[in-house]
Amino acid sequence: MRSRLSPREPRLMKNLLLDLISLSDLKLLQPYLRPAYFKQHHVLFEADEKIRHVYFPAGGVVSLIITLSTGEMVEAAMVGMDGVVGASAALDGKVSLSRGVIQLPGEIIVCDIDALKTAALQSPKLLSLLIRHEQTVYAQAQQSAACFATHQVEARLCRWLLRARDLSASDNLPFTQEYLAEMLGVRRTSVTVVAHTLQAAGMIKYSRGKIQVLNSEALQDSACECYAAVRAHYERLVGAPPAGVPDRPTAEEAPKVPYAELEK
Repeated sequence: MRSRLSPREPRLMKNLLLDLISLSDLKLLQPYLRPAYFKQHHVLFEADEKIRHVYFPAGGVVSLIITLSTGEMVEAAMVGMDGVVGASAALDGKVSLSRGVIQLPGEIIVCDIDALKTAALQSPKLLSLLIRHEQTVYAQAQQSAACFATHQVEARLCRWLLRARDLSASDNLPFTQEYLAEMLGVRRTSVTVVAHTLQAAGMIKYSRGKIQVLNSEALQDSACECYAAVRAHYERLVGAPPAGVPDRPTAEEAPKVPYAELEK
């Protein structure tokens, strides 16, 4: 098992929300923060399930998914190095309202849920930060609902790829057409047509199970307004969201220490 993180250890800075926490509050959480590597498609929790841990992505990206009785799935929100997953449960939500799935593999800093609740109750500033972040997740889910109802598949896919790129800090995204279709709530054939169009325009390079973003500016021009709206909500409530691909380690470079070790 890897050792716990020390306050302001460089690795911690890969999560922007933790970077906003004061040093005194970070010291309260420090004994309970442990980095772990999560594989793609790992399920963190199911809907209506009691959450035991809070997750601060530091390379990996998490999808919050709504599953219908027919078996169909739709992504409501996406959280990466800009935030935290499970904080609402720590603030007495107790159970999850959606399924939490690893969308992109990478490192995530895991925190005991009771420890975060205790620290938040001792610090009004930390409590405020967590509440404001949960507002951004709610706003993102609302924006997604509007997006599904009104925008074309091409614009939605561009928006989705841009956000995944921002939150993973990587131009290389390991997504299959089936997975993209599930997240966007459309047929695979629709994704195939749009992917070919974007590749022909030089925006992406697509091969089986892999997408490389070649021209992010062109993708932004083709994306729906929801990409900018989600970023604006975050900036207004929390601070500047991640943008582009900064000079930092990518998910592929994160130490591959399995999450299972935390359960030992």
